[in-house]
Amino acid sequence: MPDPRAAFQLLHPVTWFPPMWAYACGVVSAGVPLQERWLLLIVGVFLAGPLICGTSQVVNDWFDRHVDAINEPDRPIPSGRVPGYWGLWLAIGWTVLSLAVATLLGFWGFMAAVVGMILAWAYSAPPTRFKRNGWWGNSAVAIAYEGIPWFTGVVVMAGVFPDWRIIIVAVLYSIGAHGIMTLNDFKSVEGDTRMGLGSLPVKLGVQRAARLACWVMALPQAAVAGLLLVWGAPVFALAVAAVLAVQVGLMARLLKRPKDLAPWYNATGVSLYVSGMMVTAFALRGMGLMQP
Repeated sequence: MPDPRAAFQLLHPVTWFPPMWAYACGVVSAGVPLQERWLLLIVGVFLAGPLICGTSQVVNDWFDRHVDAINEPDRPIPSGRVPGYWGLWLAIGWTVLSLAVATLLGFWGFMAAVVGMILAWAYSAPPTRFKRNGWWGNSAVAIAYEGIPWFTGVVVMAGVFPDWRIIIVAVLYSIGAHGIMTLNDFKSVEGDTRMGLGSLPVKLGVQRAARLACWVMALPQAAVAGLLLVWGAPVFALAVAAVLAVQVGLMARLLKRPKDLAPWYNATGVSLYVSGMMVTAFALRGMGLMQP
């Protein structure tokens, strides 16, 4: 039997925040009163974080157990605290539970969960194993962490397909998250190289991958600020631009020692990134895009 604490550790609670936050951004941008929809909010946040994101982490740890034995041998599976095939059984069980809970969110909410689950397994599991290629793998995670939860938050609350402007914003923030995923790969360069995983730091080198990540994070935010200005929300556009300006200053420091400073940037620059997401959500809410 696995150590219960180690089994919980497989879910990596620290990773739940991005999809939960993105779902909340979707709820806010929908602009729908919450009086009779609190259950949908709570279920959606729980589904996005502990369930779907948690499942993706268990799946990843199981299929990455050989890589983790090199990079992080103290993780639950390579350390033996989750022995045998328990990692796989937990991944399957959490998948079934997630889809069962997703039925409470209606057709579109359930379909979004299905897509999220497909990406979670395709990212880590053969034969697809998107993570073997940093371009595809980071794209799959970025969409699952930002775009799908944002879309789900809107469609669950409003009951109809989101306005095209909300879709554009969700896509832009998903593109930016690709850069965040690249920074996350810096910690495993040695193991990825030895196991043949083509993360962008392995493919491009740490310095080039860091510069690429910064551009990929910055340009979508600049586009969002420009769109908000065009859509008649200048105050919100200025706020997003200000948040981006601070990130650019932090990026300048990051690029001096990207491998060492990636965790620091994830705690500072990424926090600013997600703050801009919520600012944008309130801007979209003020436009009344999903009002009947």
